[in-house]
Amino acid sequence: MSVPPAPPLLLASVSPQRRAILEQLRIPFDVVAPHYEEHGGDPLEHAAGKARSVEGEDRPVLGVDTEVVVDGEALGKPAGPAEAEAMLERLSGRTHEVVSGLCLRTAAWEELHAETTRVTFRPLDARDLAHYIGSGEWKGRAGSYAIQGLGASLVERLEGDYLNVVGLPGALLVRLLAERFPGTYGFG
Repeated sequence: MSVPPAPPLLLASVSPQRRAILEQLRIPFDVVAPHYEEHGGDPLEHAAGKARSVEGEDRPVLGVDTEVVVDGEALGKPAGPAEAEAMLERLSGRTHEVVSGLCLRTAAWEELHAETTRVTFRPLDARDLAHYIGSGEWKGRAGSYAIQGLGASLVERLEGDYLNVVGLPGALLVRLLAERFPGTYGFG
C-alpha cells in the first residue's frame, strides 16, 4: 500500500542550515520568509511568531529559533571579530546550552516545543581563538560558532540533539511529524 506524497512543509525561515537539515532528513519543504521581527531572546516566542506570520492554508508551517545561552544570558550574533572573540573566550572550557523553540502548525492545531542541547567547549588558547576568528565562520552565528564546520574543533562534548546545535531540532521535528502525519513524511 502506498502513501500519497506529503505536502511540502512551509519553512518560515531563510536559514541555509535549516534548509540543509530538512534536505538531510528528506522532508519536502518550500521556503517562505517570515514576516516577523524578533525582540528579546525567547526562542519559543520567536519560533511561534515566525510560524504564525506565514499563511500555510492546507500545509504545515514550521518556525524555528535558536539561541546560545551561557550563565542564563543569550549570546546573539556578534557584531564583529572582537565581540566574536569575547564570546568564544566566555565559552572556552565551559558548558553552555543551545536552546531552540520549534513551532509546527496548521490552521487546525499548533505544536510549540523547546529543545535544549548542552555543549562543552575545550579550553581555547590565543592561537585557537585567532585561527577560528580568522576563518570568518563566526559571522552571522549565534554564540559565534558553527558546529557543522570548523567550529566542531572547539567542542569537547555534546549532550543532546546535534542537529539542534546546527539550527533545527531534528529529532523533535521527526517525532512531531510521525505523530501528526503518520507515514506521510516517511516517519511513524
